[in-house]
Amino acid sequence: MPDKRVFLSLGSNLGDRRQNLDRALHLLTQNGVEIVRQSSIYETEPQDISAQPWFLNLALECRTKLFPIQLLKVLLRIERELGRERRSIKSAKGPRLIDIDLILYGHSSINCPKLTVPHPRMLQRRFVLVPLMEIDAQLRHPGSGRLLKDHLNEIRGQVVRILDD
Repeated sequence: MPDKRVFLSLGSNLGDRRQNLDRALHLLTQNGVEIVRQSSIYETEPQDISAQPWFLNLALECRTKLFPIQLLKVLLRIERELGRERRSIKSAKGPRLIDIDLILYGHSSINCPKLTVPHPRMLQRRFVLVPLMEIDAQLRHPGSGRLLKDHLNEIRGQVVRILDD
């Protein structure tokens, strides 16, 4: 199978957030995921549950030979290795050491019990779209066919800023 172009979104809002992201990047490269391009690191306000620390987020363009479910298993394993616990829906939206989401897998649309691609909430999240557009301003959503920047213009009120080094 030829390499697939995939896009990931990473976030952390507990502990040493930058180190958590760095460790995730290292583990991705050790597990069949080649990082092609990385966005800047953005500091973003939490969504869904506002009473938690702000996140550091970034996006990655990657290449992999892994099939979608194989890739999902790798991402979940890396999250566990870095201390992520998934106990409930609330904990999935609350503070976390690391979060790695599969946003796009080639031009595929996947809808199965364990995985939905494109990520079902990507078009509602500035913290996903802004870093993705930094990597590829011409990126289109496989479902709508529209440029991501067109979707971004429809989102209001979420603070996303590049982290100053």
